Amino acid sequence: LRMLQVKLIVTGDDFGYCPRRNQGIVDCFLAGAISNVSLLVNGSAAADAAKLARRYNIPIGLHANLSEGSPVCEVLKTNSSLLNQDGFFHGKMGFRTALSKGLLKMSEVKQELKAQVELFHELTGHLPPHMDGHQHVHVLPEVRHVFAEVLEEYGIKYTRVPIEPGLHNCDWIPPSLMDFYLAVEEDSFNTVDVFTKHGIRWADIYIGLSTMGRNMSVSSVRSAIDSAVLQLRARAAPGGAGTIELMVHPGYPSVPPTGGCGEGPDDFSQSWERLHELQTLIKPELQSHYKSRNIQLCSFKDL
Repeated sequence: LRMLQVKLIVTGDDFGYCPRRNQGIVDCFLAGAISNVSLLVNGSAAADAAKLARRYNIPIGLHANLSEGSPVCEVLKTNSSLLNQDGFFHGKMGFRTALSKGLLKMSEVKQELKAQVELFHELTGHLPPHMDGHQHVHVLPEVRHVFAEVLEEYGIKYTRVPIEPGLHNCDWIPPSLMDFYLAVEEDSFNTVDVFTKHGIRWADIYIGLSTMGRNMSVSSVRSAIDSAVLQLRARAAPGGAGTIELMVHPGYPSVPPTGGCGEGPDDFSQSWERLHELQTLIKPELQSHYKSRNIQLCSFKDL
């Protein structure tokens, strides 16, 4: 029986967040540890990130951001339902609260998403082959419809649906974070039909919530990948292929006030956890594990 051909897309999120994040992502890419990146176009170092992607030929997509920092659409920078009283996006949880209270105008969500696609095009010279959401805003109720429309309008084929197999068994994740992840999972289940209807595709299996930050280790990544491969084997036709996306956040810790998306860098970006991810991902035993499992690293545009 021929071994299942597994394609692994290792996506470094938050490219453009700060110069130190950019450097970490580039170092990871050059070490062969990541194969794809997602750009925050409202990140303080977005233009620099786009230049680096061009210089090193790094496959790049769009990390749509509606929750952290400032909008890129001029019209929405001053008076918009997407902003809090300080004039910034509502934040990871604040966005969800405002949405559940019916305070967000979907027309403005659409306007901002389109402005981010246009700015991406301006910075990189091409449309994003894939587009996902910072802090998983793209799978939220209402937002998912607008997001799907924008992808279809621009002919962007790929996104991310953060449903991670085995997430429920990860007893190392603290309850408050687990509640957030399970909410993301539920939103993702409810998004599948919407994205399918609009002809949008995504990797067969997503991993990355269980292996984020301090929870990343060679063994946690290996076991997440191995259980994903088992799932793919169970589903795939003989001699078939399957794709896995592993979401990662490598970088060197941000040093304030540099970085962020308008408000300065957040705690996760200043923490040691970014560097920990970088150091784990470049370990040769991970790379040799991929080889032993017949796993090929690639990007969305290679699919």
